[in-house]
Amino acid sequence: MLALHQLFKTTEGRILSLGIALALTGLIVMGLIALWSPQISSMMGAMSFSNLIFGRAVSMSIGYANGYSHALVVPVNIWVETVEVLLFYPVFVFSMRKLVEFPRLRRFLDRTQEAAERHHDKVRRYGIAGLFIFVWLPFWMTGPVVGSAIGYLLGFPAWLTLLIVLTSTYIAMGSWAYLLFDLYTRAAAFGPWAPVLIVVLTMLIILVSYLLNRRGNSHKISE
Repeated sequence: MLALHQLFKTTEGRILSLGIALALTGLIVMGLIALWSPQISSMMGAMSFSNLIFGRAVSMSIGYANGYSHALVVPVNIWVETVEVLLFYPVFVFSMRKLVEFPRLRRFLDRTQEAAERHHDKVRRYGIAGLFIFVWLPFWMTGPVVGSAIGYLLGFPAWLTLLIVLTSTYIAMGSWAYLLFDLYTRAAAFGPWAPVLIVVLTMLIILVSYLLNRRGNSHKISE
């Protein structure tokens, strides 16, 4: 295992440093906004948390359902997913190379590796375009985190993996923003309860998808 200061001198270590800096900057900005508008800061926190737990669909839905525009919803979600990729990718690479052990993240890293290996051959067939589409698609266990793991398994340089993953993520974010904002604008015409109902239904769909996916994977392992 490399010493901590040596790790931060590697390409992945610099990416990790950038991710930490970006995460702290966002938290500081959120704290400063709280001095001016606690309500907006709370919404930023709620969207950030829901993105990490349920994904961008729920996070952006919460923002739009509460009457916020693209100007707040999109940057917050871009920040969260960018930080997520910049922190996850180097940790995943360090773990794969056996440079550092992350006991508390072991299960998460193992599940991500399994998902990446499961989709590896499909993505490899189309190379860069395959990885781009994989990250863009709004299906379970696709997206930037698993996409960055696949980029590493495909042997792409770190800069290329991050470029593909983040570019695809931002384009996907724009697509979600367009669709969800229009949906919630139309739903608001039915009454204040309609946007809330859509958020709840979205969360239920994601939870059911997660449970079905987990059950399917458990069944495959038992076979």
